[in-house]
Amino acid sequence: MHAACYHTRALRYFKATIICALSAFVVAVALYELGAFRALDAKLAAFMAWPGAPQTSRGGQYALALLLSLGIAWAAIDIARPALKSVIAAATLVEIFVAVWVSSVSGDFFSPFASATAVTTAFLLGLAFSRTEAGRRKAMLHQLIGDRVSTQNFAALLDSGEPLKFDGEIRECTVLVCEIFNHDQLLASLRVPDYVGMTNVFLRSASDLLVERGAYLDECDGESLRAVFGAPLPDPRHATNACQAALALATRLDVVNRECQDQWGHRFDFRIGINSGDMVMAAYGSARLGSFSVAGEPVEFARRLCAANTLYGSRILIGNGSFVLAEAGIEVRPMELIQRHPDNPSREEVYELAGMQDDFSPEDRARRDEFWKGVVFYREQKWDDALTAFKLAVELGGGDEPAEYYIRRIAQIRAGVPAPDWANSRA
Repeated sequence: MHAACYHTRALRYFKATIICALSAFVVAVALYELGAFRALDAKLAAFMAWPGAPQTSRGGQYALALLLSLGIAWAAIDIARPALKSVIAAATLVEIFVAVWVSSVSGDFFSPFASATAVTTAFLLGLAFSRTEAGRRKAMLHQLIGDRVSTQNFAALLDSGEPLKFDGEIRECTVLVCEIFNHDQLLASLRVPDYVGMTNVFLRSASDLLVERGAYLDECDGESLRAVFGAPLPDPRHATNACQAALALATRLDVVNRECQDQWGHRFDFRIGINSGDMVMAAYGSARLGSFSVAGEPVEFARRLCAANTLYGSRILIGNGSFVLAEAGIEVRPMELIQRHPDNPSREEVYELAGMQDDFSPEDRARRDEFWKGVVFYREQKWDDALTAFKLAVELGGGDEPAEYYIRRIAQIRAGVPAPDWANSRA
């Protein structure tokens, strides 16, 4: 994602710029009309040995003062670094007084005082606004969020009348985790620059897509990324949007994988986990290194779901919370009843995300239904019926890794092999 959000012309700051600039312009015009600059003009003319009385153009003075007021007010309000604001204002003042000499060379007298007054006043007013709670909002968002959200979401956060609750609140959100599971093999097979380049192509494509679809990019490292839907801006459709984004992400990363195969001769083994629940949303870290993030068991469970894909051969797994919230718009296949909490014996369904309802074909439904039958028979320990359904699902799909997993599992059960440890499925 580009740094466009740093230059978002948010409505709040546009209004503040106009108010500060017009106020500075009015001050400069009032002083000009009251003759406050006449004595200064006379002294400047005498210093320059100007022949005759100095003459200035009222229209030119007004136009320049207004233009400079707008530019300096915007710089003082929009730029986050105080030192850079001061440098720009000082450089503008220097240019104004340099213009006096340039004009004199061409035979014209230029009075710098109205423009200098407008620049100084606009700078001070803009600086004062930037130190208010509303003015500090942008600097705070830059520091804690920056490019981790889309340009539109950054502007919405900036313009929102709601206070920023970075000290912590609990909110229901949806977390999406996408992780690479063959990075060790890639690192062993590729030169380090190729490994880094290939990984960056993958992560850049994934993060761009998720941010474009409204997510907050919470983490992005050499092996995985984590995105949050429903934070920092609330989103009542956070679970549905996360599922839709996950399907689009898988499609885009398949394209990236083909490109990586052509260029580097390798592909990524990526998996996606989605989970919804109440999590703590706050600013974490220090002044040296801090960012907005979410925390809590639902976040960790999304990572576990992502890793559990390697057990079943699935691509996208979602938790029961996400399924309940997004059920009306998604198609799923039941994958497993698991004990989510070690101290709670109740079991919770985990689902494979199969698609969005609007895009689900009759062929997809037929394969989904056979797989669903197979899972029901499997849980009822009707092994032959389960095998028949799973094999049909494989045939209908031209291959189906989760169905093939259950076919193998039935053979293992009949051979007395213990069930795999879901919690350690990554190993």
